[in-house]
Amino acid sequence: MSTKPLKQIHLAAHFPGVNNTTVWGDPAAGSHIDFDSFTHFARTAERAKFDFLFLAEGLRLREQGGRIYDLDVVGRPDTFTVLAALAAVTERLGLTGTINSTFNEPYEVARQFASLDHLSEGRAAWNVVTSWDAFTGENFRRGGFLPREERYSRAREFLSTANELFDSWNGSEIAADAATGTFLRDARAGAFAHQGQHFDIDGHFNVPRSPQGRPVIFQAGDSDEGREFAASGADAVFGRHATLDEGRAFYSDVKKRLAAYGRTPDQLKILPAATFVLGDTDAEAHENAHEIRRLQVSGQTAIKYLEHVWNRDLSSYDPDGPLPDVDPEVGENTIALGRASVRQFRDPLATAREWRELAEAKNLSIRELVIATTARQTFIGTAATVAESIDSLVQQDAADGFILVPHMTPGGLDVFADTVVPLLQERGVFRSEYEGTTLRDHLGISVPGVDRKAAAS
Repeated sequence: MSTKPLKQIHLAAHFPGVNNTTVWGDPAAGSHIDFDSFTHFARTAERAKFDFLFLAEGLRLREQGGRIYDLDVVGRPDTFTVLAALAAVTERLGLTGTINSTFNEPYEVARQFASLDHLSEGRAAWNVVTSWDAFTGENFRRGGFLPREERYSRAREFLSTANELFDSWNGSEIAADAATGTFLRDARAGAFAHQGQHFDIDGHFNVPRSPQGRPVIFQAGDSDEGREFAASGADAVFGRHATLDEGRAFYSDVKKRLAAYGRTPDQLKILPAATFVLGDTDAEAHENAHEIRRLQVSGQTAIKYLEHVWNRDLSSYDPDGPLPDVDPEVGENTIALGRASVRQFRDPLATAREWRELAEAKNLSIRELVIATTARQTFIGTAATVAESIDSLVQQDAADGFILVPHMTPGGLDVFADTVVPLLQERGVFRSEYEGTTLRDHLGISVPGVDRKAAAS
């Protein structure tokens, strides 16, 4: 009787940013912009032999009711600048950045990622995201021009165009022969021409082929279009389904789509975001988790979040009191422009009815309801409990690994690295040392395209 081999777990670290996951008011919390914070976080992830560090991106400060939303961390330094700096203080850790395909151009993004891949010796990754709202677009020349239904159309062409630029060098063009004075074997190196619905460009790409050929491509959309986009061209999915049933359903759905694009299931990794709270006992960990959620969701935060559904000013309501008896105000003009948490409530009236039923059944206040409906801790328990949970989910094909989001910056990853990782290593499901040098090596994903070694020989 054959035994299924143990899957190797992939782990990554998400630097906590512009959301109320972060407990920024804790005395142990540090800066979200000082380079020392990024350095500490990255070095902890590398010490634990994680695959990569993940940075989110925000192109505009969040607003609510016409004012900057300052109840959680606001702002974020430029992604490429931070990742390039981190390349100098790490050796093996992958460096993943979220870069928007709606308000950028393929040439500039391809050039930046190819440069990062050179600087890091093959550790660059790109989380391709889209944006359709005019709120974000107001910061750009073509603000708000792109209809929502076209965002993935542009993203697909954006990615394919960027790949054309990456592949315009095959890696064998540079001779650098001082004796003959010949630097390039092929004067056409980097030549490209692309004509399509969204882009019409031609010229020469000016960054020679990087160590990975192309950066590792991540995709984070959960819609049907997003899943199809991931199956067609992504190397990994930054997902949100981290429970067994939801994870297995998502995992199976996305992996099955690969065959239509001539791909096999191992060519796409499913890596949900996951939070964690540890304790000396499982009971202590649950107590810690409860307290952390109360710190993450203050009374003010709960009211602001409820306004995303009700779409009206609720500042006069007591967060420790009952839900409003008025119905949500339905309309295109939302109280919190550009917030994904607003767009996810497609039927605010139905959501309000559901929440009222839940609040009545469990006697929940506004704050308690928000905490209950936005529960964030995925793994809670002792180090042994968390290691068992992670391993079980991966072995049951609910995920290929997890992108961990600690609630503290920059030291929130330390305890996981020191206690959970050694237990996963003892189980034989997580590396003790890096076996390769590039992020593609860590993820077990080959460089797409032709055999570059053969081309260079």
